[in-house]
Parts: sequence; C-alpha cells; structure tokens
Amino acid sequence: MERAQVVDSHVHFWDPAALRYPWLEETPALERAFLPPDYFQDDVGATTAVVFVEANCRAADSAAEVRFVRQLMGIEPRIVGIVAFVDMLDERSRTDALERLAGTPRVVGVRHNIQGHAPGFCTSAAFVNGVRAVGGMGFTFDVCATHDQLSEVEQLADRCADTVLVLDHCGKPAIRDNEFARWSEDIMHLAAHPNVSCKFSGLLTEARPEWRGDEALRPYAEHVRECFGAERLLYGSDWPVVTAAGHVSAWRAFTDRFCASWLPEDRRLFYAENAIRLYGLELHAHS
Repeated sequence: MERAQVVDSHVHFWDPAALRYPWLEETPALERAFLPPDYFQDDVGATTAVVFVEANCRAADSAAEVRFVRQLMGIEPRIVGIVAFVDMLDERSRTDALERLAGTPRVVGVRHNIQGHAPGFCTSAAFVNGVRAVGGMGFTFDVCATHDQLSEVEQLADRCADTVLVLDHCGKPAIRDNEFARWSEDIMHLAAHPNVSCKFSGLLTEARPEWRGDEALRPYAEHVRECFGAERLLYGSDWPVVTAAGHVSAWRAFTDRFCASWLPEDRRLFYAENAIRLYGLELHAHS
C-alpha cells in the first residue's frame, strides 16, 4: 500500500521531572518520561513528522512546556509543529499568550480542553471569544471533547466560523458502552461545518479491552470517514496515551487495514497532506 509520508498529527511528550502534570498522578502507567526517542523506537510505520499537542500540564507551566518542546525540536527535527495550551477564559493572559506564541516558530495551533468541564463551558462568551481570537491570530484550535459534549462543540463551530477547528479523537465516542446513535448524529451535524476537521485517533482507548478489534472499531471509523471525507480526516496516534490500550502498532495496523481500499490520493490526504495543510507545516528531510 502506497504511503510515502506519514504525519502523526497528535503526539504528546512529557517529563514529570521537568513539569507537573496533575492528571498523571491518577494514571501510574503513564507517570514517567515519554520523549522522542521512545516514540520513534515504538514507531512501526516510518513516521515522517509529528505534531506535538499540549499534554495538560499545570496551566502556569504552559509557556515552559512550549520551551521544553522547542528544546526537543533542536534534537529531533521530525517534531514539526506545536499545539500549545492557552486559557480561553482569561482574556488578559490569553491575549498575551497568543501574541507570544505568534512570535514562536513552529507553534501552529492552540488547545484548551473541553473534556471534563460542566455543560456550557465551551459555549460561554469568554470561551467563544477566545476561540475567535485564536483564529484571528492564524492558529487552528484543537477541540478535545467527549461524546456527550459534541452538541455544544457544534454551537462553538457555528459561532467561530472563521477559526479552523480540529476535533481530537473522533469526538471520543463511548465505544466501551456500545453507544453509537447519539454520537453518530452529533458527528454528522458537526461535520456539516466546513471549518471542522477530525483527527482519526483515540478509538482504542475509548473501548474496553474486549472491544478493541476491527468489528467494534470499524463502525465508528467508517462514520467519521463518511461524514468528514478524506479531505478533512487526519491520522493521529495519541501516543503515549494509546499505550494504555496496547502497543501503538495495533492502532497503525488498524488504520492501514481501514484505508487499504481507498484511492491513493485519499490515503495521502489522510496520512500527511491534511495535517500539512491545516497546520501549515514545513517538513524537514531526515537522514
């Protein structure tokens, strides 16, 4: 199968000895350093480039996280983009942070997790204004939300039509509970907004161990493909979070099987070209 380039649009790196990540304290299996050599040792598909996505460190450490990843970039040229945390609700710090990031090479997007927050969080005036400001600065906005929040994400997409939104992890469907109907309808409505694209990632970790085979995952995969098309679907591994559900090779193998029958040009869009276009990436030759 032709796959000359692979851009992994969703990778995290962290080191608890350098920065604090409160959520890791509840996830012992992931509470250690995960750094570029670990990723490329695990990588089984000759990934061309990766996009780092903020790893939910303490908000006060968000600028330090960008510096941390910039240092990693000096060692590993295949890290070609940073999606950084910015607090959408604090107008003063938001403006300062966006201006700072606009002058930081390789910062291509912004994220502030919606997951875990109460209803109305991402539709508040402050959050909406923040996402609009992100688009105004030329950044994309990564949307990390769970299946039960997608109707509000659609409202956000409608109110922020000039900002490119990238939905993480297929909207985190509740595969473990075999819930499909509401998620599928919300995905269909969300995909009707042309400013929204979707990362094909995260499905393994949303399923119970016995529900991680093709039979369980394929209906969700086929639905996002149908709704977003090859033109708005991006490959992502969600490494190292994916390691909690098995080796990343299992996810890569599933994506290869899933798109094996696609036209070659659609596979190129999915595996690399969409991420390059949406994030404005510049890929470096790696020897």
